[in-house]
This record gives sequence, structure tokens and C-alpha cells, in this order.
Amino acid sequence: MSDDPTRPGGSDEGHDGPASGYRRSDADNSGQSSELNEDPWTEGPEVPPGKGAKQGYGASGDDAETLRERQRLAQLEMMDHWIGGVLTEQRRTRRWKLFFRLMFLAVVLVALSAALYSLFWGSPTVATPAQRHLGIVEVNGVIASDSPANAERIIQGLNRAWDAESAAAVVLHINSPGGSPVQSQRIYAEIMRLREQGDKPIIAVIEDIGASGAYYIAAAADEIVASPVSLVGSIGVIYAGFGFEEAIARIGVERRVLTAGENKAFLDPFQPLDNDAEAFWQGVLSQTHRQFIDDVRAGRGERLSDSADIFSGLIWSGEQSIGLGLVDQLGSLEQLSRDQVGNTDWVDYTPSLDPFERFTRRFTQVAAEVLGISAPNTPLRF
Repeated sequence: MSDDPTRPGGSDEGHDGPASGYRRSDADNSGQSSELNEDPWTEGPEVPPGKGAKQGYGASGDDAETLRERQRLAQLEMMDHWIGGVLTEQRRTRRWKLFFRLMFLAVVLVALSAALYSLFWGSPTVATPAQRHLGIVEVNGVIASDSPANAERIIQGLNRAWDAESAAAVVLHINSPGGSPVQSQRIYAEIMRLREQGDKPIIAVIEDIGASGAYYIAAAADEIVASPVSLVGSIGVIYAGFGFEEAIARIGVERRVLTAGENKAFLDPFQPLDNDAEAFWQGVLSQTHRQFIDDVRAGRGERLSDSADIFSGLIWSGEQSIGLGLVDQLGSLEQLSRDQVGNTDWVDYTPSLDPFERFTRRFTQVAAEVLGISAPNTPLRF
């Protein structure tokens, strides 16, 4: 009976069997529990006393100090990155400031250099050669106060060529479609004044085109020379505009104009042009045209034919202009030089353009065109 392993109080071996099995079960369960609950911060190798403070594995106070130290180091690193970014941005800002300051300084130096050059080295006088030559004055492009072909510049060139003793003749070298009536009249009056002195001939040579205000100038010369295919004439006055009153009405825009004087805005393109305003403006054009005709007749005299088409605004070739009396002879600048001085020798007396003035004028014109505020000084055009 005592050897029966199922009986309580059996042999020690039989008692140890279940007991040993129970202990193994506990060991297995504890192993599973340790795997589930193992924490690398709390479960680790046992550290001998006295070494935890040095290695950071000791008491909980030492671990917190280590974490604080790590946080402090991370903050310092973050601060270093932030300070480095701020310094980089400041350096970039300083470089751009330096760049713009240098650009501004360069513009100022260029403007100052151009002004000094035009004042001291850009001599207003032209070295006059001793041999006989033609004194050339260029009339190139639209005649206007803000263009190279303005009255002040051309008149100055005329007087330079006139005062040059070795200049056999003063030649207006014209290649222009016309322009401002006022600028054209100023040049015309100066040519007529010099022409009345009679010291030397003043000859107009028309290249591609000498029309409207450009022909107004040429008419004051003693003689007009043109190529057979040059365009000559267009003796008339023009005003051109647009009417937008219906366009703004369609898109729902209201035009608001305040004036002192009932006719102050009679040429407003956003308002209709009534019959009275049109008749008045036509009278201004007709009077200006009459002045144009009278000055051409005074300059050309009896050389003009009696054709009514001459002053109608039509334009002719140089060959056709001969028969109308608008041109005296067909030829070129080279041929004229050979006839006057025996060779192709001439000197340009037109004042040179100031580089800074030319730059600023061009810049102003482009800016005005971009902003849509560019407009001629006068609405009338020869």
C-alpha cells in the first residue's frame, strides 16, 4: 500500500514527482511572466554597490540626472542649430545689402562719369578741318522735343556748321516722317534767318523720307535734293484719337471727369465728340495747315507748281516731286559733295547726345509706355 504512487502519503519519490512537477510549472510561468514584463530600464544586470553613480545604473536619482543631462545636451545642440541658421541668414542679408549698395554706387559713378565727360571732354565744338567740306546736320527720326531730332539740338548744329569757315555749305541730312509743329517751326525760322545772311548755301538732302514736318524744315533751305525713290510731301496736319464711350458702357464702367470750363474735356476719348466740338477742332487744324502752307510757299517761292494736290497731304516719290516743284534736283549726298567741294568730304556738326541724358530719356519713355501714360507733347502732328 505504501508503494502506491497515487495514494497520499506514499513514498517520497512519488511525493516528489508531483511536487517537482508543480515547481516546474511555476518556473515555466515565471519565465513567461519575465518575458512579458521585462523592462530594460528596471531589469538589468546587478551592479555592485558603489559603481551605480559612476555608470548611471544605480539609484533612481542618478537615472533622472542622466536624463536631465541628455535633455540639456539636446537643447544645446538645438540652440547651436538655431544660432547657425540665424547667422547664415544674417550673412545672406548682408551680402544682398552689399550687392545693392554696390549697384547703386555703380549707377552713381556712371552718371557722374558721363556728366564729367560731357562737361570737360565731350567738347561742344567740332574740330574744323582746314580743307573745304560740307557741314552736315542730321535730322533723323521723329521731330519732337524729347527725341534726338529736337529743335535745340538741330539749331545748335546749324550754327556750328554756319560758323565753320571751311564749310562750303550747310547740309540738312533729312530722314524723318515729321513730328511736332512747334519744333519744326523753330528749326524753319532759324534756317530762314541764316539763309537771309547769304554767306553760304543751305541745302536739304532727303534720304528715305522727308515728309510733313521734315519737309517743313527742308522748305526753308536754298535747295532740296532727293533720291528718285525718296518719299516727299505730305503737307498737312493730323490729329488721331479713339472713341471708347460705347465700350465702357458695355462693360459697365462709369467715366467721371470734373472740369472747370465746359469744353475742357472735349477731346476725352470716353465721351462722344459733338458737332460743335468737332467743328472747333477742325478750325484749329485748318489754321495750323494754313501756316504750314504759307511757310512752304515762302521757302519755295515760285518753284512750286499750281497743283491743288501739293497741300492735300499726299506724298510723292522724289522723281514725281521734281515736276511739282517740291524738289530741285535728284541726287545723293556723295554727288552733292563732289559738286560743292570736289570730293566726298563732310563733317557732322550735329551735337553728340549726352550718354546719361540718352539713357534717362529712354528709360523714362519705356517706363511711361509700360505704365500706359505715354503721350505726345502735342496732339497735332505734321
